[in-house]
Amino acid sequence: MSSKDRVIIFDTTLRDGEQSPGASMTRDEKLRIAKALERLKVDVIEAGFAIASPGDFEAVKAIAESIKDSTVCSLARAVDADIERAAEALRNANSGRIHTFIATSPIHMQYKLRMQPDQVVEQAVRAVKKARSLCADVEFSCEDAGRSEIDFLCRIIEAAIDAGARTINIPDTVGYAIPHQYGEMIGQLLARIPNADRAVFSVHCHNDLGLAVANSLAAVAAGARQVECTINGLGERAGNAALEEIVMAIKTRHDLLGVYTNIDTPHILAASRLVSGITGFPVQPNKAIVGANAFAHESGIHQDGVLKHRETYEIMSAQSVGWHTNRMVLGKHSGRNAFRTRLEELGIQLADDAELNAAFARFKALADKKHEIFDEDLQALVSETQDEEAPEHYRLHSLEVVSKSGAVPRARLMLTVAGHEQEATAEGAGPVDAIFKAIESVAASQASLQLYSVNAITEGTDSQGEVTVRLEKSGRIVNGNGADIDILVASAKAYINALNLMRAGVPRAHPQAADV
Repeated sequence: MSSKDRVIIFDTTLRDGEQSPGASMTRDEKLRIAKALERLKVDVIEAGFAIASPGDFEAVKAIAESIKDSTVCSLARAVDADIERAAEALRNANSGRIHTFIATSPIHMQYKLRMQPDQVVEQAVRAVKKARSLCADVEFSCEDAGRSEIDFLCRIIEAAIDAGARTINIPDTVGYAIPHQYGEMIGQLLARIPNADRAVFSVHCHNDLGLAVANSLAAVAAGARQVECTINGLGERAGNAALEEIVMAIKTRHDLLGVYTNIDTPHILAASRLVSGITGFPVQPNKAIVGANAFAHESGIHQDGVLKHRETYEIMSAQSVGWHTNRMVLGKHSGRNAFRTRLEELGIQLADDAELNAAFARFKALADKKHEIFDEDLQALVSETQDEEAPEHYRLHSLEVVSKSGAVPRARLMLTVAGHEQEATAEGAGPVDAIFKAIESVAASQASLQLYSVNAITEGTDSQGEVTVRLEKSGRIVNGNGADIDILVASAKAYINALNLMRAGVPRAHPQAADV
């Protein structure tokens, strides 16, 4: 198949995905996700917005220095300072790209930029030339292209290509487009712009009307050859086009679309779980491709059909995106080598022996409590091990909860605070409320609870519960995570993890300057 039929996958989980409120990530968390995207064989990783904060600059720099097989990209507004900062962050990249943008819709030019169209074209050209003087690979985006006038788009894109842009992005920034209309716009741009053959045309669709994937595929059918997307559809407001849905639609409907990607699809599920665990955004059970029910069959007719011939009710195999039908056979008698081997089979990479030892210790402790251990359990305990980046000022020593009909729930716990044990007791509207109030009676954090989320990691009543707690204080948001067979213990762990992160001041860049 010709290279002209390849769709470049541009992942912006680390930039646009991070702009979801509460989804901001540390440098190390971004690096872990970037390595997962590299294993997935993502073509371009948009690592962040280098000028947004020192933390984001360091994250882009670290990713640029670590990733070898994917192009690493930094976003920059069409101003010199942004472009120079992006170039500095990408200096040591094996393959780097500067992605610069300016708004092109009448409403943005008038009310946000307060610039005339001629001025916008002039600034875009100047920005692209500046970027090309610092980096060979430059992408130019027309922010709010979905509401821009087609004649103006043709004019500014032609000028940007002449200035040196080799990728042109046509984002539906506010999720306003409808598939047939969006596809027609892409087709018109390709046909009307004289130098269109000198650039790859890209799309970046938001999901405000639930049409991000549909719009992206319509654009591909019309000739776009790069799709900007995120793991799990994470992103500003209602999110972006989901990478897993774009990739599997292209793969499954090759008969209709006639294009392909280089994505190594069996790594999709692992990437999805990693992003979910780090950001604290759980994947809904009926989410396409990576949801727990994506390959589940309840109807007797469906079950019978799948047993007779899988393709009666499944258009792709669960294994093709990383689901495993076999249970993990490791148990409390399993050794370190078998444990390490299983991690490698699941595509999980640990930084060093110390991290392996910590994960193995958690595995042994879990195996003493739970007879059957699944791959999902392993993913959760490894994530919990890797998440321990904040000093443990608070640690849960013991927990006792009393909750019965007709009585007020009561929690009694022992915390280790800076090495000293401290007991606390509290009542609450429910057992979790009582636990959190007891912890707060010691911590006195004055943080507000923004989110409390519980997910069962596997099937069965002995499943581990995975809890996410989101706390906010003075505009700063942190996500705490905890996992345990006892959901009340998991809740306490998650709240304490969030308090430790809040107290340690772990830097989490949260760029809000752009919404391409």
